[in-house]
Amino acid sequence: MRDDILSLWHAHRQAALPDVPRESMGELWVLDEVIGGCVNFYLQAGGALDAPRKAVLEDCRADLARLLPDMEETAASYFSRLETLAGLLIQASD
Repeated sequence: MRDDILSLWHAHRQAALPDVPRESMGELWVLDEVIGGCVNFYLQAGGALDAPRKAVLEDCRADLARLLPDMEETAASYFSRLETLAGLLIQASD
């Protein structure tokens, strides 16, 4: 699973920031930063997340599930990848 996370993270970091709806821009960029921080922690900590980080990721996934339906295709792809990363991190830490 670590290889999947690493591969997706590499792809995500190479992707350009997409245009997003103005009304959700701040929230989306916070979600990007928070999930990215959890990915970095996971990779540096040897593949483990603590319970508080898992809870944060679950909240992030719920926020993304709410926001994704209103996004254009490029933004939806970018943030869907983040949602997938969050899910993989949660699974890897169970």
